[in-house]
Amino acid sequence: MLKKLKAGGITYVAIGALIFLVSMGGMVHYSESPGFCNSCHIMGPYFQAWKASKHNKVSCVECHYPPSGAKTLLWKKFQASTQVVKYITRTYSPKPFAEVEDAACLRSGCHSERLLDGWVVDKAKHIRFNHTSHLSRDNEGRQLRCVSCHGQVMLNNHIEVNFKTCFLCHFKGRTSDRDIKPLKGCLGCHEIPPQNFKLGNMTYNHKEFVTQRGVACTDCHLNTVQGTGNAPKERCVDCHNTHEKLEQYTDVTALHKSHVAGHSIGCFRCHNELSHGFAARADAEALHIRKSTSSIFSVSAPPHQDLASPFVCANCHQDKHMGQEEMYTGLAQSMGLPVMPSPMHTARVACIGCHYDDGKTRTSPDREFKGINFRPAHAACVKCHGKKFEGLWDSVKQGLAADLGKLDVKLQEARAGLKGSTLAGKDLDAAKAALEKAARLQRFVRDAHGEHNIYLASKALRESDKIMTGVGEKAKTSLVDVSDLPMISGSYCAMCHEKVGVKVPPETVQPPKVLRPDGKIMPHKMHAEMMGCVNCHEIGAHKKVPLRKGVESKCQECHPK
Repeated sequence: MLKKLKAGGITYVAIGALIFLVSMGGMVHYSESPGFCNSCHIMGPYFQAWKASKHNKVSCVECHYPPSGAKTLLWKKFQASTQVVKYITRTYSPKPFAEVEDAACLRSGCHSERLLDGWVVDKAKHIRFNHTSHLSRDNEGRQLRCVSCHGQVMLNNHIEVNFKTCFLCHFKGRTSDRDIKPLKGCLGCHEIPPQNFKLGNMTYNHKEFVTQRGVACTDCHLNTVQGTGNAPKERCVDCHNTHEKLEQYTDVTALHKSHVAGHSIGCFRCHNELSHGFAARADAEALHIRKSTSSIFSVSAPPHQDLASPFVCANCHQDKHMGQEEMYTGLAQSMGLPVMPSPMHTARVACIGCHYDDGKTRTSPDREFKGINFRPAHAACVKCHGKKFEGLWDSVKQGLAADLGKLDVKLQEARAGLKGSTLAGKDLDAAKAALEKAARLQRFVRDAHGEHNIYLASKALRESDKIMTGVGEKAKTSLVDVSDLPMISGSYCAMCHEKVGVKVPPETVQPPKVLRPDGKIMPHKMHAEMMGCVNCHEIGAHKKVPLRKGVESKCQECHPK
């Protein structure tokens, strides 16, 4: 009987042990499933991100448990068990942290061949990347890991490429107000877009400028880096609370070795954000819009500056280059002018595209005490557009100065005529105010350097001439006729076009049927020389010269039906 009881007891124990082992095996298997991870509410966002990711067919443990030996596996299981205990006892952190080692990514059947792939090209963004050079050696003293670039900074992205990590490594400490010198250069990551593209009414191709003429990317693409990417010391205390750890803050090499190489910690757990790219056109233009309708050369101090500070340069040097900015961007609504940006501004050519170091500025002995003033380089036109543009900037500047000189004479005549006129009271005040507006428009073109935007400069001077002519008529005084000046007649296009071999105006044109129903060719150049472009055309921005409304009545003055 006793033997039977012992045998039965052993059987029950064996069955119980078997059930326990099977249950434990089942629990172990279940604990390795994504569903088990999702049973903790703090894991909900991460589970949803995983479910929507490219890795949603791979269980969590395949990445979070590296393919190591039994000892490592047991240690990971122990860590997971402690997380369960913390969850049950409500001592868990709402921000869970987990390491994903390179071995998990590069295991057989996953990305084991990634280091042999060579260049990976994102054709949509024209970006290329080589895993081998980033993972197989130190980069600037930093050993990178897979999760250095593929991480989960945002909750809705699970182990996706975070380009801001690229920006941090390639731009941190390599930018200034004028110069951007990224690690490996722009073409180290970017491919030159092969296709033509249009900005405004002009067609461009990157290869023509970058490859053939050696134009720097930063000549056109300005303000493409935002932020510093610094790692503030205060952020260290989020994880560390001992003096020994905090005193290592200045040892950058050791910090990266411990955090990035040792524990696969993502860069933005420590570093502030640093971004790369340019804003949308609307955002960029919004930066230039002036809400004030007062003079473009306002003398008021910017509201954010402390006038009591003895070392704020803007206390004395206020609103420098505002006129040039409004002229170049074409946003001079405060002058009563239409929005008319320079074609170069439309093409995103930055100031440093023309105001650049010609090899002498930086080495000048005057720099030591006077600093640097980057003036426009005469070779800038040639640098981008070729030899046929040599001397073009000088000729435009000289032509503009000559026209301004003659308009100054007309302004003096108008003021003198107004003094001797019979106008009085409100009529006299209105005429004086009109002449002040005309003078202001001329100052705008002169002081803002109209060569920054010859189209807006012409519009401003034509408006000034129109005002002066109107005042002369009211004052019944004769003023000099300046209608044949290039900036007034509209023939200023020839300043550039004839020099580069483009005939402006063309010898003949085919006028619209409303003007010539018989379809005959019109001797266009003869008419332009005889009466000026503005008599028939609305002279606007580059390549925008539509016929005036009702232009047929102008034709009938000489060609009656």
